[in-house]
Amino acid sequence: MPNRKNGKTRQKKPTVSIIGSGRLGMAMAMALDSTGYRITSLVGRRRPQVRKAATLLNLKLETLVAEDFDKYDAAELILVAVPDDRISEVAKALDRIQIVGQPTVLHTSGALSSALFANLAGKGWHTGSIHPLASISNPVTGVEALRNAYWCIEGDTKATRIARRIVRDLGARSFSIGAKDKPLYHAAAVMTSGNVVALFDVAMDMLERCGLSRREAQKILLPLLQSTAMNLSHAEPRNALTGTFARGDLSTVKLHLASLQEKGLDEGLELYRLLGKHALDLTGRKIDRTIVEEIRRRLRDSGR
Repeated sequence: MPNRKNGKTRQKKPTVSIIGSGRLGMAMAMALDSTGYRITSLVGRRRPQVRKAATLLNLKLETLVAEDFDKYDAAELILVAVPDDRISEVAKALDRIQIVGQPTVLHTSGALSSALFANLAGKGWHTGSIHPLASISNPVTGVEALRNAYWCIEGDTKATRIARRIVRDLGARSFSIGAKDKPLYHAAAVMTSGNVVALFDVAMDMLERCGLSRREAQKILLPLLQSTAMNLSHAEPRNALTGTFARGDLSTVKLHLASLQEKGLDEGLELYRLLGKHALDLTGRKIDRTIVEEIRRRLRDSGR
């Protein structure tokens, strides 16, 4: 029943069971616990890992591994925070056990939709997905990342309502897209996070060829990346773009290409050419068209 305080109706928070004891699952558990949700159980693949995770949470809860799943007692809300290729396996396991009532189940995949829970929806469960646009490399520091993130929500009416409430309670923000668009949405997330890390690593390789250690390279490049993110927080990419391509420095582009070729940095050269072409597209009409076309020609010819 709803509680009333100061004339306002407050909905009772559902009990929560988390399937998945990795970094995201633990960060979500700690974040939800800090906002008054009661975590009743934790399920993982390996007993030592689950016990270690439970110790980190410092909560009184049930801990289970896959082979104990017949003993699983579902909460009102089940959060499935496992790798994408294991969500179907979890859905089948939940379908096999006897659960009273109609719980809500949300998975945390960015690329997959709640269609993975079709078997559970057929039994009257409420199904959806809730994906934080955050990079969680550590569950403890990840709590703050979850609070600052935008969350992508998708599913049936009740599932999305519960998911939005979770996000509000964390002090974060949410948005929704169609189920069919989740793969493209997640690809955008990978471009912004994982691929940026990969690109940063390529830049570190370049500085290593200049005689710096990888530790020095990372320390030197990180403030530049942070300043770029700051620029993007105030302007769209077209206006946040700085540097060689934004200025149309043809002579500098020629130096860059020659150096990459001389050092045999084929991967760096390929990325430089590809991203350089897109950077030129961002410049619009700020640069003389003759210079733009000459830079394009140099980029194209360097790949032959």
